[in-house]
Amino acid sequence: MNMTPKLLGVFAQIYGSNDAMDFGKAALVAVVGFITVLVILAIIALFIKAIAAIFDKTSKAAKAPAAPTPAAPAAPAAQPAQPGVELVGVDEPTAAVIMAIVSHQSGISLDRLAFKSIKLSEDK
Repeated sequence: MNMTPKLLGVFAQIYGSNDAMDFGKAALVAVVGFITVLVILAIIALFIKAIAAIFDKTSKAAKAPAAPTPAAPAAPAAQPAQPGVELVGVDEPTAAVIMAIVSHQSGISLDRLAFKSIKLSEDK
């Protein structure tokens, strides 16, 4: 029984008769197969990049705002305390900061909150 590999298909037509392959022909077949796989993978990668670029352009066009939205106005550094708020041991800028923090943390706008007094507590 002959255990040497034979050239198959296209390789038999290209490299001659269907004789036993020597090491050189086997290495050539392996290299051609390896290069073929790399070329196909490169083509697939380019195809995927082209599809991604097309979808990026269409999604950007769909998400483009009709008119630019103005930037949110910057919050003032310190607002005076609400009228009628009793301040005990706290100056007005500090009270305004405390009120702004409470408004922000609670998610309730400052005009809907009613502060009665703000008192400095002594930590012991």
